[in-house]
Amino acid sequence: MTSTVTYIKEWQQALQNEITHLKKYGSNKFIVSNGRLLSSEGSFTYYFDTAYPLRIPVGSSIRLEWGSMKQSGRVLSSEGKGVMLALEKSYGDLIPEAFLFHDPWELLEQLIQRLDEIKKNKQKRLRVKKLMDPSMPAKHPVEKIKSNVHELVLRSKYNPVTFVWGPPGTGKTYTLARAAANKYFQEKRVLVLSHSNQAVDVLIAEISSFIKKKNSFCEGDVLRYGSNTGEQLANHEAITTIQLLEKQDPHLAKDKEILLDERRKLKQDLSRSFSKRDTDHLLELETKIARVLEKIRQKEIQFVKDAFVVGSTLAKAASDPAIYEKEFDIVILDEASMAYVPQAAFAASLGKRVIICGDFKQLPPIASSRDSLVTMWLKEDIFHRAGVVDWVNNGKLHPHLFLLKEQRRMHPDISAFTNQYVYNKLVGDHQSVLKSRNEIVEKAPFSGQASILVDTSNTGVHCMTERTSKSRMNFWQVLLSFQIIHESYLAGVRSIGYVTPYRAQANLMELLLEDLYENERLTTDIIAATVHRFQGSERDVMVFDTVDGEPQARAGMLLTGKDSERLINVAITRTKGKFIHVSNQSYIRKHVYHDKTLRQLVEHQEKHRQTVRTREIGTWIKHQHPRLQWLHALKLEKVFRDIAGARSSIVISLPSQTALPPQWKEKLTNRDKLVKLTVISGEEWFELQPDYRLDENLSFPFIIIDRRLLWLGLPVEGAKGIQPPFIAARLDSEKASEHFLGQFLIKE
Repeated sequence: MTSTVTYIKEWQQALQNEITHLKKYGSNKFIVSNGRLLSSEGSFTYYFDTAYPLRIPVGSSIRLEWGSMKQSGRVLSSEGKGVMLALEKSYGDLIPEAFLFHDPWELLEQLIQRLDEIKKNKQKRLRVKKLMDPSMPAKHPVEKIKSNVHELVLRSKYNPVTFVWGPPGTGKTYTLARAAANKYFQEKRVLVLSHSNQAVDVLIAEISSFIKKKNSFCEGDVLRYGSNTGEQLANHEAITTIQLLEKQDPHLAKDKEILLDERRKLKQDLSRSFSKRDTDHLLELETKIARVLEKIRQKEIQFVKDAFVVGSTLAKAASDPAIYEKEFDIVILDEASMAYVPQAAFAASLGKRVIICGDFKQLPPIASSRDSLVTMWLKEDIFHRAGVVDWVNNGKLHPHLFLLKEQRRMHPDISAFTNQYVYNKLVGDHQSVLKSRNEIVEKAPFSGQASILVDTSNTGVHCMTERTSKSRMNFWQVLLSFQIIHESYLAGVRSIGYVTPYRAQANLMELLLEDLYENERLTTDIIAATVHRFQGSERDVMVFDTVDGEPQARAGMLLTGKDSERLINVAITRTKGKFIHVSNQSYIRKHVYHDKTLRQLVEHQEKHRQTVRTREIGTWIKHQHPRLQWLHALKLEKVFRDIAGARSSIVISLPSQTALPPQWKEKLTNRDKLVKLTVISGEEWFELQPDYRLDENLSFPFIIIDRRLLWLGLPVEGAKGIQPPFIAARLDSEKASEHFLGQFLIKE
């Protein structure tokens, strides 16, 4: 049996190897622009504009690359669409565009330090040993068990380690919260941890609500510790450190609010124009803010000391002595399948008892290095490394594994797939779930259906890679998915998720929603993101866009690799009433093996007659959005009208072997003399008299007029791999058109 010290040494080496990799290759890459030099005193302070909020913690180390130059620095502030950086050297007064790399490797360094402390502490080493080798007999009295909550309370009372397997919708939060409240009623000190802020928020909210129902709530006893709290806790009185501060020291809270508001307004001014006075004022403000934050910090430390139930992220716990120097009676680690094994060990070291809760059929931890120790300890979860999953694979439940086995979230037509193919029939449906989800199922689109495959086979060859990230994107499928969201919204659905394996596609949908659905999102919970952001949440309707298709030679590893089952499982199981799967069925059958989850999902939906094909597009698209319209691609009056109305530019993609009819040639050559024509093609096209030609042979046709109107699927003569009906999409979006043109480096 491996000794605890050996484990710790391997973990520290794995963490160090990951840090080395991140420092060298930095995986989080952002484009920043319009960098202006604010100050050259001490270090060189620059202010950059960003396309969207970066949310990088203040003080974080970053790397900036501009042309052939590389520079290290740190973040001075990052909120809104702007970031202020301190660099070691000057790049001059203005940096038009640069790449910013950020990876939170400082957090890994702090975890290495905590592991050092465990190494020196016999009691903590023993706790870690029991976590990694849970071979001790289970001592809880089975005959006394009355309910799921009672079983967890008993297990965590009699056993040092309890693993809770909580598949989606099985009441994990309900059960954990009541077990935690039970410990609170016994005046035990409870620490709630998770890798994500959202998971901590949800659990702390549930714990405090239950304690209030029992009329036992006392201000300050339950504390959500940390600054990145969400709306989940907004309606809970005096739970967060900010709420407690506002009640106990309102003047200090007000000082902070005034300074931050002043900084926000000043940054808005700076984004428009710069002056020496403004830049000096901004730097002075940052100093004042730092002083106020230090005063608040001392208050927060006292809040933690006084609380009985504390909720925090793993990263915060490992970096803040207010947590890691404290001893708790019980530690609850939620979403443990996404935590590094050394993080789980650190969590276990903080308490006399530990509950490790998660679902090893959902997403694993994320690490970048391909090093063997990183693969072993940072890319797989504690359930696997402690041997718990081995028992499940052999058809048994580990003595210290408690399975929650009845789901109440998904309509049975949705859960039918995951219950059979992912959970091997260990999980079933609660009897209430059919009736409770029918109201959502009956709504458009696809009224009466809970699980739908919108098949994009034979609609063209649209899958491409994003220029900077090389992540995949598919404009056709993102527009189709937007239409589904639009139909759902007009049917009265107010909780919608759009999930995709690829960050580039998620960003593209976010851009569309920002541009076309700004007002609708004020009253609707619509989120577009990759799968990782959705773990732990749920939506009435989920749209799952797999993106992959021709001309990609193979399906992406995200959909076919080792962890693809987990990714697809999360995408499906966020859904309450309607799961809409946008996917190219013929591509998947051609490029994905039979035993892969995505192929099984497609075939399951096909077998159960849940497929909607392109020829049925007219039956479910009932409401054309004013700025996104679907038209018959052979009816050309509108596109020709748009071409005739062009004011400055036309960009047209003509894939190889496009046979352009005379009427197209006539409309393009007779364009206004002020309109510049750019042809993207591997062929010359002299007869169109183009002003510019980009020698690139794209796989699909499109037209962009005045960098605003995007016609996708026209001219249809250039479209490969399509069958009737011939459909074109017309999108009126300057943001989307600019983003699209940016993939081909076409600038004004």
